[in-house]
Order: sequence, then C-alpha cells, then structure tokens
Amino acid sequence: MILIVDDDIAVRTSLSLLLKNTGNEIVSTDSPVQAFEVVKTQKPELIILDLNFSIGTSGKEGMDLLKKIRDFDAALPIILITGWASIELAVEGMKLGANDFINKPWNNEYVLQSVETLLQLNGKKVISRSRKELDKKYNFKQIIGEDPGLLTILETVGRVASTNASILITGESGTGKELIAEAIHENSNRMNKAFVKVNLGGISSSLFESEMFGHVRGAFTDARFDRTGRFEMANKGTIFLDEIGDLEASSQVKLLRVLQDRTYEVLGSSRTKTVDTRVVCATNKNLNEMVASGLFREDLLYRINLITIHLPALRERPSDIPLLVNFFINNMKEIYNRPDLSISSAAMRWLQQLALPGNIRQLKNLVERTVLISHKNELGVDEFQSQLSLSPLRNEKVKLPGVGTMTLEQMEAEMVKQAMNFHKNRITKAAASLGITRNALYRRLEKYQIPFNETED
Repeated sequence: MILIVDDDIAVRTSLSLLLKNTGNEIVSTDSPVQAFEVVKTQKPELIILDLNFSIGTSGKEGMDLLKKIRDFDAALPIILITGWASIELAVEGMKLGANDFINKPWNNEYVLQSVETLLQLNGKKVISRSRKELDKKYNFKQIIGEDPGLLTILETVGRVASTNASILITGESGTGKELIAEAIHENSNRMNKAFVKVNLGGISSSLFESEMFGHVRGAFTDARFDRTGRFEMANKGTIFLDEIGDLEASSQVKLLRVLQDRTYEVLGSSRTKTVDTRVVCATNKNLNEMVASGLFREDLLYRINLITIHLPALRERPSDIPLLVNFFINNMKEIYNRPDLSISSAAMRWLQQLALPGNIRQLKNLVERTVLISHKNELGVDEFQSQLSLSPLRNEKVKLPGVGTMTLEQMEAEMVKQAMNFHKNRITKAAASLGITRNALYRRLEKYQIPFNETED
C-alpha cells in the first residue's frame, strides 16, 4: 500500500489515479496527524509526502512529519513532492532521510519509475552468495575477484541492476568503475539497448549542450549538419557519465534539468524532447566535500546517488591480485602468441605487496609492459621490478622539473630520448615503456628530430 500525503485534493487525486492504474493500493490524507496514524496502523510500503500544508512555504509541518516517520521506521521509502521554488527544501528533506523527490508539475513516467524502483529495492533482502552462485545468477564475466568485499558489491549490483535507480560509483582511478557500470547495464532490463559512455571531464562547458543534447544544422557557426546528442543515443538504454566531479557549474545546471524531469531541447530547436534512460555516474572525487566547498550542486548530488557503490582500492583486496594477473597473462598468451607465458610464485607474492596507487589499471599496464619487454616465458621478480622502476605511479616521490624550467614538449622529447637509450633503440620496447604505440613513437622521433638507428626487437 502507498500513502499519499498532500493538502491539495487535485494532487492526491492525480497521483492516486496514476498509481492505481499500475496495480497499487492507495491511501491518501491531507493531514500530517492522520498520515502518522496510517503509518503506525496500516504500515504502508511507501510514502509520497508534500512538505507544505499551509499558506506559507517553510515546509516545517512536512519536515516534522518526515523526522517523526524516520524515527518510527528508518527503512520506509519516502518520496517528497516539491516545486522548483522550494528545491532547497527538498534537499534538506533528503538530508533527513527522504529517498527521492519529484517536482511539480511532475512527469508521470518518472514518478512511476521512482515508485517502482524504491518498492523493489525495499523488498529485496541482501543474501550473502559465493562467486560461483553470483555467476550463475548474474553476468559478471568481465569482473575478476573473489574478495568478500567485492562479492558484497557484486550482490548489490545484481540487486539494483533490474531497477531504474540512479547509481553513483565512487573509488580511486583504476578500480574498475566503468566495468561496474557495464555490469549494471548488462544485468538490467535495458541490456539489449545502447550503453553510452561519456567522459564529462573531456567536455568543455561551451560544447556540453551540443555533445549531450545534440544540435540542429545552423544552430551555431560550423554546425553544418544535425548532430544526435548522447542522451538521445541512450534512449531506452543506459548512459554512463564518467568523471562527473569534473563537470563545470554551468553544465551541472543543464544536466540537473534532464535528470529532474527527463526532458531537454536540442540546441537550435525549441521543441522539447523526452528521454527514458538509466543514469549511472562515476567519480574518483569526494562529492560531499565538493558540495561543502560550493563546487558541486547539492541537488544534483541527491539526484544521481539514489544508490552509491564504493569500489575498494586494489591494496584493500590483495588476495585478488593473483586472479587478476593470471587473467591478464592468459589474455596475453593469445594476443602476443606466447602460449608458454607464466609467472613465478615469488613474483606473484612480490606483486601482492605493491601499493599500486593506479590500482587494476596500473597492474595491467605493469604486466603487459613486462610481457612485451621480457623474452622469458616465466616472469620473475627482476622482470617486473625493472618495469615498475619506469612507471610514473611507482611511488609518490617522482621528481619533476620546477615549474617554468621546461615545457611539456621538452619533457616529452627528453622522455623519448631516455627510453630509446635505455632500450638501445628497440622501437617496440621503447614504445611499450612509454605507454604508446610504435607508430606514435615514430611520430615523436620525427617531430623532435631525434636521430636513431633502429635495432631488431
């Protein structure tokens, strides 16, 4: 049963009809006192609560009722109703324990999605499963690991994937946030639709609207063709907004609007479009600290993190390092046609003791670079150690020239020279140690006019 609490009969009637049409039992009331009686006696599964019950807009009565309900039942899902003018009030309500908020006038589809999502999440209990059990139930083939903390995360991913809940994935760089986002999509009802990835850190505020919402021909100088935006590409599917902590303030406002009411305008067009997409965001930044510093909108944070999934650093699950290394080695056996590749037990123990600030990404890079450079079939500590010493992430004491003493081009040219000298002009090995392709290295050698006599790899 769903309880609707609002002093406006039109609001109660509209929401009641909408939710009854999807098979929900509805009870509605216009009084906070009556509402709390219903909570105590009839135990609703979800509450839709307006914050204002008087001519004023302070929201005090609604806030008091919210606190009272939360003291009585900490887990009962609560959706607030608010207008844009009182968005700060809704944010305050989220701090007090509300699960979501909808705006007046609301989007019926969004209301239904939010209600369905919260009912599903509230009805599912966490079950501790082994990796084998999880793999039978869900598709996690790209995620390697059996650490208990990781299994708890995968169980959560499996539970929330089938809902339309907005999800925020946090964690250090290289911990696998994109893989988790893909797993959410692959285990959802949208798996046969598009999964659209967007790196928000690489989009300037001047290009944000065109990139995300598209533009029509002639919308601005150089707009010679119509462009489909990322949200339209992701319609009926999932959009993954990576590095959301890097989004500029002006773009945050524009993103909030489409997340708020699922509508947007294509740049250069006055026609409003509606979008139905699952939103998954990721960041390696502390958004709560950014909110406190005024760098990130609090209402946007509450809109994107109905569910938050935090990924542990690799150093917090060292038992998974052998599984990851063996996975990488097995892939490289095929990629580089080296079927006899293996790693010594001493090298595996040594890898498990590394800090690896770059996490899984750094580990993969280290393993691949070692495979490329070494001619041995069994990789030992010495082989890995020599490549780790070339890694920019090996520790936090990397010495860089003082600001103003060298340009970036001069630094790049010097690194290319060092790599070529160290590897005695072996192009493949020098390129691998720099983290670039052979062709990219050739271009830099030509650009900086660095003389060399190529030797056999």
